[in-house]
Amino acid sequence: MKIIAATHKEYWMPDDPVYLPLQVGRAISPALPYDGDDSGENISSKNRTFCELTAVYWAWKNLDEDFIGLCHYRRYFAGKRSRQKYDRIAGADDYRKMLADKPCILPPMRNYFIESNYSQYIHSHHRIDLDMTEKIIAEKCPEFLPAYHQVMKSTRGHRFNMFVMRKDIFDGYCSWLFDILFELERRLDISAYSDYDKRVFGFVAERLFDVYLVQKQIPYATMPVVYLENQNWPAKICRFLKRKFCPERKA
Repeated sequence: MKIIAATHKEYWMPDDPVYLPLQVGRAISPALPYDGDDSGENISSKNRTFCELTAVYWAWKNLDEDFIGLCHYRRYFAGKRSRQKYDRIAGADDYRKMLADKPCILPPMRNYFIESNYSQYIHSHHRIDLDMTEKIIAEKCPEFLPAYHQVMKSTRGHRFNMFVMRKDIFDGYCSWLFDILFELERRLDISAYSDYDKRVFGFVAERLFDVYLVQKQIPYATMPVVYLENQNWPAKICRFLKRKFCPERKA
């Protein structure tokens, strides 16, 4: 089992050997003292638009493990309870216990309550991103459309592109996901997007993750998430409400 700890800067890393610190976007950034996502078969140069998915792609093409996962340098799955956040990070034993019953571990779902997954996305990003994705799914794998519509109408969804998966499930997901995203990349004109919105393929992947889970009926367990940096929840809630009721006009 290997859990990628994706990072774009030098940062504290867990000492449990189950974690593999990996610099994302190394092909276009100064090298850090970690392995990079630019070795073997990779899409490291796409990191500014694919975000942590360059680590996912690298793991898919270059790791041979029974289970593969992804966390972030400041966001991990939580294991044992402790007052010290660093001690709460899940270790290999925590993962093995969970994976003995289910082939996949995910963070708890986020509930938007007053927004569907679709409306939340278009109030935060560009509507064309999801509309074009739907067209591609209709062309490439129309059997996924009912699951896509179900997920888009739901107010709940998994975020962060965080997971631990059995290798065969991981391989199937990546093959399906990147086929769609590379086609979306070919069709979507993001030249006028802000730097934030140019991370579109990472954002879309967060929504497609649940589509794959629903369609394939993959059983999973959930583990809480521990943040190594403080979260400004009042500010996040204010931004969420502003996007809902005073959305920016984007093409």
